[in-house]
Amino acid sequence: METAEIRRRFVSHFEQNGHTAVPSASLLLDDPNLLFVNAGMVPFKPYFLGQETPPYNRAVSIQKCVRTPDIEDVGKTTRHGTFFEMCGNFSFGDYFKEEAIRLGWELVTKSQADGGFGLEESRLWPSVLDGDDEALALWTKVTGLSEDRIVKLGPKENYWSMGVPGPGGPCSEILYDRGPEYGPDGEFATTSRTSMPTELEDRYLEIWNLVFMQDELSAVRSKEDFDIAGSLPKKNIDTGMGLERVAYLLQGKQNMYEIDVMFPVIEKAQELTGKKYGANHEDDVRFRVIADHVRSSMMLIADGVTPGNEARGYVLRRLLRRAVRSVRLLGYDDHALPELLPVSQGLMKPGYPELEAEWARIQRVAYAEEEAFRKTLQAGTQIFDLAAGEVKASGQTRLEGAKAFALHDTYGFPIDLTLEMAAEQGLSVDEEGFRRLMAEQRERAKADAKAKKGQHADTSVYRGILDANGPTEWLAYETLATESRPLALLSGGKETSVLGNGEVGELVLDRTPFYAESGGQVADAGIIEFDGGRLEVLDVQRPVRGLVVHQVRVVDGEFHPTVGGHALHAQVDPEWRTGARQAHSGTHVVHAALREVLGPSALQSGSYNRPGYLRLDFGWTQSLTEQQIRDIEHISNAALRADLPVGWEYMTLTEAKDAGAIALFGETYDDQKVRVVEIGGPWSRELCGGTHVDRSSQIGTVVVTGEASVGSGSRRVEALVGIEGFDYLARERDVVAQLTGLLKTQPGDLVGRVEEMVERLRVSEKELERARLTQLLAAAGEIAAGAKDLGGIQVVAHRIDGAGGGDVRTLALDIRGRLPGDAPGAVVVIGAADGKVSVVAAVNDQARERGISANELVRAVGPLVGGKGGGKDDVAQGGGSDASRIDEALALVEAEVVRRAAS
Repeated sequence: METAEIRRRFVSHFEQNGHTAVPSASLLLDDPNLLFVNAGMVPFKPYFLGQETPPYNRAVSIQKCVRTPDIEDVGKTTRHGTFFEMCGNFSFGDYFKEEAIRLGWELVTKSQADGGFGLEESRLWPSVLDGDDEALALWTKVTGLSEDRIVKLGPKENYWSMGVPGPGGPCSEILYDRGPEYGPDGEFATTSRTSMPTELEDRYLEIWNLVFMQDELSAVRSKEDFDIAGSLPKKNIDTGMGLERVAYLLQGKQNMYEIDVMFPVIEKAQELTGKKYGANHEDDVRFRVIADHVRSSMMLIADGVTPGNEARGYVLRRLLRRAVRSVRLLGYDDHALPELLPVSQGLMKPGYPELEAEWARIQRVAYAEEEAFRKTLQAGTQIFDLAAGEVKASGQTRLEGAKAFALHDTYGFPIDLTLEMAAEQGLSVDEEGFRRLMAEQRERAKADAKAKKGQHADTSVYRGILDANGPTEWLAYETLATESRPLALLSGGKETSVLGNGEVGELVLDRTPFYAESGGQVADAGIIEFDGGRLEVLDVQRPVRGLVVHQVRVVDGEFHPTVGGHALHAQVDPEWRTGARQAHSGTHVVHAALREVLGPSALQSGSYNRPGYLRLDFGWTQSLTEQQIRDIEHISNAALRADLPVGWEYMTLTEAKDAGAIALFGETYDDQKVRVVEIGGPWSRELCGGTHVDRSSQIGTVVVTGEASVGSGSRRVEALVGIEGFDYLARERDVVAQLTGLLKTQPGDLVGRVEEMVERLRVSEKELERARLTQLLAAAGEIAAGAKDLGGIQVVAHRIDGAGGGDVRTLALDIRGRLPGDAPGAVVVIGAADGKVSVVAAVNDQARERGISANELVRAVGPLVGGKGGGKDDVAQGGGSDASRIDEALALVEAEVVRRAAS
């Protein structure tokens, strides 16, 4: 059974049982605990945590997921992978254990002819949490199995929590017995176990996990150590069936790498490398890494991730580079991703049509990263050669772990290549030291991640306000002022009855005209007036869906929300809102112009706009030309002059996508209703909840002020709009007027006049440099004539203030050349300029025969001037930062020459 059919049957089964089919969320969600969505339930967390009210009681989804903690183990076992698809059914206070067990068992065991998976009941072993007698009884009731066919496992295996206070509950698994060839026989279910024995993991394969979310957890210390504060008011169901695992069972394959959506990538890799999958374990690991990482990288790029050195970007970079490295280690040195990525795209696009739409951008990002990695390999090879040379020169045969780690961590040079190249040169590598440093780095990363745990804002107080009063009547699209009633006043996260003059708190109103920050648009500014005073609105947020919270500061009076008959006047600053509307609509205009100039693959990946200013990040791998920037600006302003109509309407997400509306990467949208904003009809059509102008001409102007890189594969355009844009142009006009006045020329001739001045300045600087050099060299003869005879060696130890390294070197070499040709001579010149000290030593052949070395002279005086240096025996140089001891250093030079000449 093909993977696509398994996916279809899963969704169909639960739809027929009253579940709403929910499309996969992006791999990127705004969650402080997660880099990526790593489980099917993650998009539903606000419902399970009680932060939001679910729009349905039952749901089914096929969620794309990425797990990264075990990247190094991918391919070494057949259980580890990064990207995978999790099939799940969910109940939000609707059905519970018995129905969840029935629905799962029915789909798994129902014949394929009847729409099920047709797995043999004799091979299926349910598991329960040891002590969950209710689940045990229900499994026997629903399935007809005897108790000795049901495995009892401890909380490490069969109790679920998110690792933070909140919901939790016991689990049940459905395990599939693959047979004795995958593990030993013996008593399996009759004995309670803490966890599944390692030797049985391949044989008894977990294909489905059913979480019975029934407990309220507190004081969560670890997965197995927590307190249960009580029962949840509503019991929920969260299940997850591994699509890839079921696929390789139903397709008769050995593991997930051999299923229909992955193995063709391995076949292509075999074709490129000439190696065969199944020939040896080492090569098999590399083939699996290729299949997994190519697919994972493609899915991450499709959701807007670009390679970088931190967080998500770093994970993507590792995946891409490990894939390329694995192909190389299999013997293929050419560009690999253009051969492999299209194969994976063809396999995955039936389930994810967006791969087709985003294909040009996906290719550009992936191929650029491969090219960058090839350059890294070239540079890393040179660094490795230097390190290997140092090892050999020292008479050793082992490269230090720290060196290997530096190659890996600083230069991105894979340890596998370090090991391979070391072996080629007859060297070994301190792998233990390398692994220790890697482990320390991972521990630091885990500590950082742990420090972020629990950053789910405590929204219980907001949830209580929402439950008691209902959602805020939000009128930001309709008006700038409302007469409102206070519902709650908070200070320090707790309810309070008063705010004194100058104090800051949070105010919840029954209705508000203020825009709450979202979609890149900052919150509105304004005031809230009460009888006897005023509040300044500092910020507006939505901590839970449906509730708008105003951060306010008392600027006049003392605020008691119960005083004055609850009458408040909320007023948005109209100038602020006008500027914000111009900036947000301007962002859409610039995005459309950008796509018109660069092509449809130049998609916005993030934005920020405030009154008068906007910035827009987009996926692109190279800087824009001046002409492209001018074109973007021109097209934007042409759209403003065309006075295009701006409109919006609500529709389902599917309808919006069918209409060609652009959704931003990483944003979460309501499946039932989204707002689509159009400027000029299809010219600009995006999903957006921001405030906008009514006609494009109201934006005023668009002035592009900058374009720069914000990471590998990502660029940023900045612009000013409205009055701020006109002010910027006026300032530039004033600068031009001042320059034309100073230079006594016309604006049209200004550039030519400045170029003429710059060229004259360049010529003058060259003439000055020649004159200065002539003067410097003229002094060389006089300085050489004053050389001291120290032990038969002509010595010049000279100080020159105001001279940098180049001048010091030139002078030292010229002085050496002017010393008598048949006499030993040594020259040390020390210069000081701009707080830096430069030291150059130059020694002739005769002095070197007497044991005088320029390198040793520089090393001797370096510490005195606060620095170091070195070089060859004839010429050496160094630097420092302490000019106060130059004279002392020159005296040391003379003493060193005398000492060495006498020895």
